[in-house]
Parts: sequence; structure tokens; C-alpha cells
Amino acid sequence: MSKFLRGTIILLAAGLVTRVLGFINRIVIARFIGEEGVGLYMMAFPTLILAVTITQLGLPVAISKNVAEAEARGDKAKVKKILVVSLAITISLSIIFTPALILLAPYLSKTLFTDSRTYLPLLAIAPIVPIIAISSVIRGYFQGRQNMKPAAISQMLEQLVRILLIAAMTKAFLPYGIEYAAAGAMLASVIGELSSLIYLMATFKIKKKFRVRKHFFKYVKSGRSTFNELMCIALPTTGSRMIGSLAWFFEPIVVAHSLAIAGVAAIAATKQYGALTGFALPLLMLPSFITHSLSTALVPAISEANSRNNKRLIEYRLQQALRLAFLTGGLAVVVLYVLSEELMNVMYGSSSGASFIKLMAPFFIFYYYQGPLQATLQALNLARAAMINSLIGAIVKTAVIFMLASQPAFGINGVAMGILVGFVLVTLLHFATVLKAISFTFYIRDYLKTFFVMGISGWAGYWLLKNLNSDVHLVVQVLLISMVITLIYFFLTLLLGLVHKEEINRIPWIGKSLAKLSFR
Repeated sequence: MSKFLRGTIILLAAGLVTRVLGFINRIVIARFIGEEGVGLYMMAFPTLILAVTITQLGLPVAISKNVAEAEARGDKAKVKKILVVSLAITISLSIIFTPALILLAPYLSKTLFTDSRTYLPLLAIAPIVPIIAISSVIRGYFQGRQNMKPAAISQMLEQLVRILLIAAMTKAFLPYGIEYAAAGAMLASVIGELSSLIYLMATFKIKKKFRVRKHFFKYVKSGRSTFNELMCIALPTTGSRMIGSLAWFFEPIVVAHSLAIAGVAAIAATKQYGALTGFALPLLMLPSFITHSLSTALVPAISEANSRNNKRLIEYRLQQALRLAFLTGGLAVVVLYVLSEELMNVMYGSSSGASFIKLMAPFFIFYYYQGPLQATLQALNLARAAMINSLIGAIVKTAVIFMLASQPAFGINGVAMGILVGFVLVTLLHFATVLKAISFTFYIRDYLKTFFVMGISGWAGYWLLKNLNSDVHLVVQVLLISMVITLIYFFLTLLLGLVHKEEINRIPWIGKSLAKLSFR
């Protein structure tokens, strides 16, 4: 099995566990602090992402790519220099931006977010910036060596620690007010990330082939060329992420002001935004752990193939990633669309957000495609093009949100539509850029087959939902219908040859038996 496939499988397994644990976290938060508390949490969270994006400076992707190329040449000294220079950059930026976030918290909460209760969550989350910054450098190093286990285990550990703390901390702070409970949830996240960093540092100490502290400042002083090489990838990459982070940072601000123009009160706007971003969007983004895993593994795999000028392997890897993203994303779209209201009630004890899922699910197949396409652009030294695409999408998204959400006829649905327009546009632009860079065969018949599979399995799910005995418990209904949809989808996928036999053969224990059902 290739390093790419092995790394992808490890990340997929870890991603699944991490997302399930993450959903448990969200369910606990939603049930303890409700839509309003989730709204406060989600208003503060984009500020954290912006601060982390600035601090990381796009280095994780640059480290992964450059370490993979240095490893291919057997240049161990270069690997150490990449790591030392990256750590020096992220630590320096953390020292600047962590205090800045604390000092700006009063202004952000009162003026921009129009809800002063976001002040405490903003303060609580500030210490996480240097923790994530250092963790990302170590993860980038391991990913560059195509060793995905440390990153996978650290993600699961972070979520597990968060789960153990989140219920206790939200419950302990809730009597003081909803904003204190939201801050408690943020503190649980900080401690979870800290445990992840401790694990990564311990693993790095065991696995490393050199001492980082030895001649650290000597490597930093002589690392100008390494710094320039990293920045060639990091700056366009961070530009792309910065655009996304800035758009997300301004999103709750634009939403709050747009809904105010539409006549929605601040507390009601916070609740509506919480239902959209805290309830519906996490559920819609659940399958993205697959595309995220594929994207993480794609960068070093395509970088290595590109350094050897192996164009056929580049296309093969991308075709694999996109096919898996489309198949898994298609199943997710069907399940979420059919069971939108039932899933909301099971997970959050409320149907708030179900209408957003109905509206957005059919278009989320574009979102699942975006990750592998962006990873390919970064690996092919086209991070600048990806940044421009993201900038266009962010501007259009923000404009559509303001235009629609400020009209009473649309309200919060205008926000959902703006988000959809943004990521669909970016995905199409990424795809157009990839087509210019490499030869790519578009298998239209396979896509038509997948849409057929989605239609049949969705019809079966609706029929079962309509005819199932109403006395059956809601949780049992959701599990049963989800299993039926998945089984029909899976077997139709095999029968229509949408998955290759050699790929099925690699599935442990049952792969050889299932491969007999595939015609491809």
C-alpha cells in the first residue's frame, strides 16, 4: 500500500472518530446553553480562527511540502532547518497576537459584534493561539514525512479531553450567566488543545532524528534561504486562508448589522445565527473530515510526484481524491436532506436549523470537492491562484449576505444563501485553475451514475420515513433509515462500478468478498 493511501486511511479513521467526538461536544454545548449560548460561542470563534491563521502564516502546508521534497532528496539538515525556522516564526507571532486579542476583546464585543456578552468567550479563547501555532508546525513536519499517525492521534486526544471537561465547565459557569457558560466551553477547548500539543511534543522527541535545540539560533540566522522558500508557499497559502478567516470574522458582524436593518433584534439575531452556524452547518460539514484527510495526504503526495515530474501520478491521485469526495459527499447529502428535521431533534432536542439543511444540503457537494482541489493547487505551487479564487468567493459571499439578509423577506435565509454562493464559486474557480495546470479527464458517466444512486437511495429513505410506524422511537427511526439509505447507496455504488476492485480489495477483512460485486 502506498504512503498516500496508508496516510489517507489513518486520517480518515481519526477524522471519523474526531468528528463524532466533536459532535458530542456540540450536542452537550447546545443542550446546556441553548441557541443563544451557541450563538455567543460561534460569534467569538471566527476571531480565534483569524488570530490562529495570522500566527500560523500558512506554514503547515509549506512545511509539509518542503519536508516531503527534502526527504525525497535525503537532505536531513534541510529538514531540521525547515522546522527550526518555522518554530521561530510561529513563536514570535504568538507573542504578538495573543496579547493583541486580549486587548482588542472589549472593542470587538461591544462595537463590532453588537453583543457585549462575547467579551468573556473572546478572553477565554486567547491562550489557545500559541498552542495551536506550535502544534501545527509539528503536525506539518510529520505530514511532510507522510507519517499521519501523530496528527491523527493528537486530534482524537484533543476532542476526548474536551468532552471530559465541557459538560462540567459549562454546568459550573452557567449559574453566573450564559456568557460565562460560553467562556467555559472555550476554556475546555484550550485545555484540549494543550493536551494535544503535549502529546505531539512527546512523540516528536521520540521520533526525531536530530536535536532541535542544538544550534537553534545558528540555524535561525543561517535560515534566510529556507525562510524565503517557506514564504513562497506560506504567504499565498496564508493569503487564501486569511481571506477565508477574515470573511468568517466579518460574517457575524455583517449578519448582526444586516439583520438589524431587516428589523431583527440583537438577541433574536444571535439565536438565529447560532441555529445556522452552531446547529446546521456543523452537521453539513461532518463529511468534510474525509475531504480534509484527503487534502492533508494529497499535499506531500502530489508535491513528491511533481518534484519527479510524474504528471500521470498527479492526475491519478487527484482523480482518486475527487471520486471518494463525491461518493461520500453524495451519501451525506442524501441522509442529511431526508432526515434533516429528525437529526436536529435527536442531536439538539430542537428542529431549529432543519430548514437550513434542506436549503443547503444539495449544494454542499461543491464544498466537499473544494479541499482536494485547493490541496492540489498548493502542491503544484499555485497557492497564489487559490488565494485569488478565495478572495473572489469571500467578496461575493459577504456582498450576497448583506444584500439578502438586510431584506425582511430573506432574513437569516439570506445568510445561508450567501454562504452557499461563496463556496460554490470558489470550488468552480479552483477546478478551472486545476484544469489549466494539469491534464484531467472528466468522467461524465460516473457522475451521472452517482446522481442516479443518490436519487434511488433518497427515494427509498423518504418512502421508509413516510411508512415507518410512528410508534417507533425517533432515535431508532433515524438509525434504521440511515442504515437503509447507506446500504442501498453502497451496493448500488459497487454494482455500477463506481469504486475500483483494487481499492475495495484493500478494505480489511471484507474487501475481497465485496470486490466480487464490483464491475470495475
